[in-house]
Amino acid sequence: MKRYALAAFMLLAVAVCDATAANLFGRVVGVSDGDTVTVLTAENRQYKIRLSGIDAPEKKQAFGAHAKETLVHQLSGHDVVVEWTKIDRYGRIVGKVEVGGVDANLEQVREGSAWVYTQYLRELPLADRKLYLEAERTAKAERRGLWRDEQPQAPWQWRKDRRTAPHS
Repeated sequence: MKRYALAAFMLLAVAVCDATAANLFGRVVGVSDGDTVTVLTAENRQYKIRLSGIDAPEKKQAFGAHAKETLVHQLSGHDVVVEWTKIDRYGRIVGKVEVGGVDANLEQVREGSAWVYTQYLRELPLADRKLYLEAERTAKAERRGLWRDEQPQAPWQWRKDRRTAPHS
């Protein structure tokens, strides 16, 4: 019940801000996978953060461990700023995570640890869209990370295949 009350409060805060981004400040105390972290604020509150604009391989998917490790290396134990505008259906804040002025979401794409999540591309500022797409093109051309695979499977397709696969 607390999660839903918190989510409702955050959505109201965003609505009051007239859809402008809100900022959350804290320290990364956990990395779930290549696109989800836990941030602890100075008020001792933890928030799950889903990195916006990207989709990293799932844990059981090829390059899932690689994606998590690159995010751990970038963010674990570091103070961050999360610029966000929404909460997803799982109650996670969706936003851009910056550490020392560096966009961690963009870095995941640059490292070949995530795809640009084209389904949600319109939610990003135009400048970020361009940066993310160019970073993905470069990572792919240079065969970084998951792009070393001959035919990497996008996480959204991998999840869809798992949902529609016949159960044994």
